[in-house]
Amino acid sequence: MAQLWGGRFTKDTDELAYAFNASILFDQKFFKQDIEGSKAHVRMLAAQGILTGQESEEILTCLDEICADVESGALAITEEYEDIHSFVEAVLIDRIGDTGKKLHTGRSRNDQVALDMRLYTRLEICYTDLLLKELLETLYKIMEENLDTVMPGFTHLQKAQPVTLAHHVGAYFEMFRRDRGRLHDIYERMNYCPLGAGALAGTTYPLDRELTAKELDFYGPTLNSMDSVSDRDYVIELLSALSTIMMHLSRFCEEIILWNSDEYRFVEIDDAYSTGSSIMPQKKNPDIAELVRGKTGRVYGALVSILTTMKGLPLAYNKDMQEDKELTFDAIDTVKGCLAMFTGMIATMHFHADRMRESAKRGFTNATDAADYLVGRGVPFRDAHGIIGQIVLTCMERGIAIEDLTLEELQTFCPAFEEDVFDAISLDACVDRRLTIGAPGREAMEQALAAQRAYLAEDWPAKEH
Repeated sequence: MAQLWGGRFTKDTDELAYAFNASILFDQKFFKQDIEGSKAHVRMLAAQGILTGQESEEILTCLDEICADVESGALAITEEYEDIHSFVEAVLIDRIGDTGKKLHTGRSRNDQVALDMRLYTRLEICYTDLLLKELLETLYKIMEENLDTVMPGFTHLQKAQPVTLAHHVGAYFEMFRRDRGRLHDIYERMNYCPLGAGALAGTTYPLDRELTAKELDFYGPTLNSMDSVSDRDYVIELLSALSTIMMHLSRFCEEIILWNSDEYRFVEIDDAYSTGSSIMPQKKNPDIAELVRGKTGRVYGALVSILTTMKGLPLAYNKDMQEDKELTFDAIDTVKGCLAMFTGMIATMHFHADRMRESAKRGFTNATDAADYLVGRGVPFRDAHGIIGQIVLTCMERGIAIEDLTLEELQTFCPAFEEDVFDAISLDACVDRRLTIGAPGREAMEQALAAQRAYLAEDWPAKEH
């Protein structure tokens, strides 16, 4: 068992206890971040005269070799090491001898793991942001192509008013845009360097924490050493943001599952994102949408887990915090996978515009506009509401739409109806008259698309990581 803290102990750790305590099986995931942080620490030690130039060059060269060997498979990360920090340092000492023992000068595994987790999380925020942007670009394309695709809008899963597919998809554009904003906010708050905090109380060595932070592209060093090693707020915030992303994906997936059903037939999911039945040859199942919906609970579980882990921990570092890694790694991988699959699914999905329009027509989604028409002819709204309700009931009994009635039939309900009512309650007119900011009318939607196009053209500096 390779460990760095044996001097105080007179007997070996129980094998089961050692395995229970070890984190090498999962924290090896950020071996690159561990080496990156070690290299920055070495350069700072050399700049401060704590290491000689020759010592720093020897350590830096060997760290690069270790990284290359792990990446190529020439060097395996094995369970004989307690954690990734022990592995890197032990291999370094094995290869260059006593000089390698100076690597850990002025730092603790507490600030080291805090750094590694921040570096890893920061990078994954950027990757997730890129996937969200790809999704937004796909949504934008769908919106641009469907400004005139009329469909029913729903409340309570009941047909309410006519909208367009562009407008409906635009609601999800706003959701995922806010998700990107949350990731950016988290990045801004977390991008401070904990290295140099030591175990919890800093160090007596003359470290230049500003230099270390600059080397690792942080905004600066963290300002309290106890908080530096015990802070996992950024993990909680990230898991919260990832949970919100999954909630948005799940809502959209639920609608796609409904729209894909024979009762709706609004969409057809591409064969590449569907599966069949082992017994029913006619089936084409929306499995990808269902899996994304199902994996949402998995990400929620990670958030609840870390909140529960952190709620009773005194300052500063506690071993409980080791539990942040596996669930965070899994949540990140789950969200990235779901974003990639969902984007591919909707990019190849076929929308049945004729079916959507017919559904809007048969759902009396123009009833509000019919009532507004009467109001425009001097009928009080409450009376107009009742008149249109009677018309809808009659149409339901006859299995027709409002616009299928003749003018004479409409006038039996209210003499205020004139020939122009049919233009007023056409689905296209119902949509296009809605011109306020955020409405589904073409003019309003074109303004929204222009704003979204400008937004997508913006760069976020963090992507460079």
